[in-house]
Amino acid sequence: QGKLNNRGNRLERTGKVVRANGMVTDGPFMELKEAIGGYIVVTTETIDEAVELAKGCPVYGYGGNVEVRAIKTKEEVEVTQVAVDITHKAFLRVCKFVEPGVMEYEIEAEITHEFLRNRATRHAYGAIIASGDSARTLHYVENNRECKNGELLLMDFGAEYGNYCADLTRTIPVNGKFSKRQKEVYNACLNVHNFCKSILKPGINYATYIDDVNKEMEKQLVGIGLISKADLKNQDPANPAYRKYFYHGIGHHLGLDVHDLGTRNQPVKEGMLFTIEPGIYIEEEHIGIRIENNFWLTKNGSKDLFKGIPITVDEIEAAMKK
Repeated sequence: QGKLNNRGNRLERTGKVVRANGMVTDGPFMELKEAIGGYIVVTTETIDEAVELAKGCPVYGYGGNVEVRAIKTKEEVEVTQVAVDITHKAFLRVCKFVEPGVMEYEIEAEITHEFLRNRATRHAYGAIIASGDSARTLHYVENNRECKNGELLLMDFGAEYGNYCADLTRTIPVNGKFSKRQKEVYNACLNVHNFCKSILKPGINYATYIDDVNKEMEKQLVGIGLISKADLKNQDPANPAYRKYFYHGIGHHLGLDVHDLGTRNQPVKEGMLFTIEPGIYIEEEHIGIRIENNFWLTKNGSKDLFKGIPITVDEIEAAMKK
């Protein structure tokens, strides 16, 4: 009974013993018993005492200490940058590898190889290698289809290094060239991505940020003919028109966990690390496009940790050129 779990930050209760993975600071409410393989074993009488113990340990980022976990230091971002750079290398590798006829799991294997040869700890999460219509499934993990000529390939993956996670998504053409329509939809998604990074700055309320992004998404969807101004005028506020084509969140905190701890209803602060990941998914056209980078908020804006990785249509096509 009673299990609190975050990667690298875990409390497990068995009887009266609480095992705390990682360092905990000494305090009057705890009695240090023994250390076992990286765990510090602490005796408490009840699970409530264990929770109080966790609240007093900033390493867990639990309860009142969420902000400690959410705001990254320069040193934490330096480690994250290594994970990002390894992920960057893996993306460039698969750009040269992908072609009609390859299997999704072969692409995942190429990514894993590049991670290991660069001393990544592991994948930060299960890689999503989704070709064709599978790209509309947000957490597609089968990775067992053949990539076919004329399809798009959505790849969502990231390395973990030093316990910190990278989180990248790119959508590329299997044959190395975007069609006219694929390019049109891709650029609409990229426009939303660029809008996001232009407004995600310290001080903006995250809920306000989401509202502004959704309005920009509406504008882009009108521009590529997916919804009309009449649709917007007559839409149900509880089920807005854009939700047919963009049905997930715009991003999340990133850190020790790929979906790290952090507030979502308060002004964001300098030092927080977010993903930006707009997507457009069109059932009728069997298209799924998502574009994701990682941003560390600075005093006057943000730093794109994936700066320099191919993101525009021309950059991706150039990276895929054999």
